[in-house]
Amino acid sequence: MPYLIKIIIAVAIIVAATELSKRSTTLAAILLAMPIVLFASFTIIWEESQDANKIAALTYETVLFILPVVPFLFLLSWLLKNNMNYYLALFITCMGIAFATLLMQKFIGNFQ
Repeated sequence: MPYLIKIIIAVAIIVAATELSKRSTTLAAILLAMPIVLFASFTIIWEESQDANKIAALTYETVLFILPVVPFLFLLSWLLKNNMNYYLALFITCMGIAFATLLMQKFIGNFQ
């Protein structure tokens, strides 16, 4: 599938979420929480490879790597509610996610 189509799909979701957040943060959060990008990616991979095992493995690993992200979303919310600079809060959150993801990768590696 041409890269332009992939880029358009990703950008459309980002634009929809940012525009929706101007009207309702709840609706924007619902849109962002929905695995639209995930399923769009799976569909693109399916169309390119027709490999169900690849998508099954990707689904499993995606779930495992989502787990360490969730607590840091709460951390970001808490930091911002406590008046921390947005970019500093985002940096701290990203570093925490990176560290937790590396730990998860090591943990998963021990069981495969």
